[in-house]
Amino acid sequence: MSNAETLFCFGFGYTAKALSNTIRLKGWSVRGTTRRKIKQDVSSDEMFFFDRNKPLSNPDKALKGMTHLLISIPPDSIGDPVIDHHKIDLVSQMENLRWVGYLSTTGVYGDQGGGYVDENTERNPKSIRSQRRANIEDEWYGLWKHNRLPVHLFRLSGIYGPGRNTFEVLKKGLKEQVMKQGQVFNRIHIQDIVNTLLASMNQPNPGGIYNLSDDEPASTQEVIAYACNLLGKEIPPTVPYEKAKISEMAKSFYEENKRVKNDLIKQELGVTLAYPNYRLGLQALFNEENINIT
Repeated sequence: MSNAETLFCFGFGYTAKALSNTIRLKGWSVRGTTRRKIKQDVSSDEMFFFDRNKPLSNPDKALKGMTHLLISIPPDSIGDPVIDHHKIDLVSQMENLRWVGYLSTTGVYGDQGGGYVDENTERNPKSIRSQRRANIEDEWYGLWKHNRLPVHLFRLSGIYGPGRNTFEVLKKGLKEQVMKQGQVFNRIHIQDIVNTLLASMNQPNPGGIYNLSDDEPASTQEVIAYACNLLGKEIPPTVPYEKAKISEMAKSFYEENKRVKNDLIKQELGVTLAYPNYRLGLQALFNEENINIT
């Protein structure tokens, strides 16, 4: 890639910032949106206010010259605010636009009883949140099929990385952990997300759909135990899922059990995971952050 690329990010959260911090070192220009008071973000070159109730005030200025587009804003009860407000604006930028990445979730597969899923598995979302994601996937995919917008769908597993990991949970004083027999979760380190997005940008395949997950689905008990062992801390006791006092959102995660295959990003994009399992990821975070919990 040359140094003329410009990435525009609808939503400038954890993943968008990590990607931006990497590509700006390569000479890219990055713009993004925020729902907070606009101020210069060290991870971007320019920020614009955007939300459901206030679309971009000057989309021509904000989107002009963008070569790549990342969407990480989740849908709301109405739909996707980006499509609803700026579909025509995005299509009008087709001349320069070479890659569009929509960040979705492996939640669209729903509960598979612990079985494996790949990109060809029929979606079966159970939670309202995941149903909305599946619907918006279809809308973005439609922009590829009908408008030739170079859309790529990325279905992300649970994201972890610096400042967002099991150590942070333990720091907050985890008293007990939920136990549900046979339950596993899929995870992906933020660096592996960035590497996969970059690989896709380097070799676009409009209409492509990719699972982003590490090689080893695991229970929360395994992950917490490993983190506690690194810290030399006692492992919190478990409480059966049926008796656990957890939020409705947490319950929705425990109601889905699946193992996500990631073969496609390796075979098609040539991705080699930096952190193929939670042990390598947590060990690296432990070493890098010099974590200590008193």
